[in-house]
Amino acid sequence: MQITSLFNEFNRLQNVHGDKNLDAIYGCGEINNPDLCLVFMNPTSRNVSSNKNWRGIKAPWLGTKNIWKMLYQLDIINRELADKIASKEPSDWNHEFAKELYREVARNSIYITNLSKATQLDARHLTDSVFEDYRELFKKEISILDPRLIITFGNQVSSVILNRSVKVSDYRKKYDILDVAGKKFRVFTVYYPVGQGMRNMAIAKEDVHWIMTEAIPKS
Repeated sequence: MQITSLFNEFNRLQNVHGDKNLDAIYGCGEINNPDLCLVFMNPTSRNVSSNKNWRGIKAPWLGTKNIWKMLYQLDIINRELADKIASKEPSDWNHEFAKELYREVARNSIYITNLSKATQLDARHLTDSVFEDYRELFKKEISILDPRLIITFGNQVSSVILNRSVKVSDYRKKYDILDVAGKKFRVFTVYYPVGQGMRNMAIAKEDVHWIMTEAIPKS
């Protein structure tokens, strides 16, 4: 479920860009040619797996609620898991549930990651230069994954990955190309759906649903 060969490099950058008392958070899900790779910004201490005492998988969004509500509505996780998440406080999350959750994500051929794996104490704004330090590692991640499509969330993440200025409102239901060692991947950009982007969750969900139903190449 995780690309362990990149962990050491992500851990090194945690010491450069993240909080020294927290651990890096790695991508998780289907790692063998998933239908979709979902790329968010960076983790915060709200992720329970960033705690150094956590011994399970360290994966995006563990201990949070809002993003999982959207992923349930997109049929990326099932109703039983969504109900469990809704009823849990962060302290209720455990290693076994985290693994069960990401097994379901993987079963639906989805991989979830952040561009920056460096965990911050809070949702402070990060400069482009922090994300740019992860761009080549992200390309390594993509090269190993070989996803059929990539969805990047928000202007900043999309701009850094594509190495050009991107305004999501101009890219709805359109894609750009990311070249990774000569292989071309289609990248769709979508509004960021959590934090200050909560107001855009309905639009983000609509666009991700369209991508899942209309844009993924048929087998």
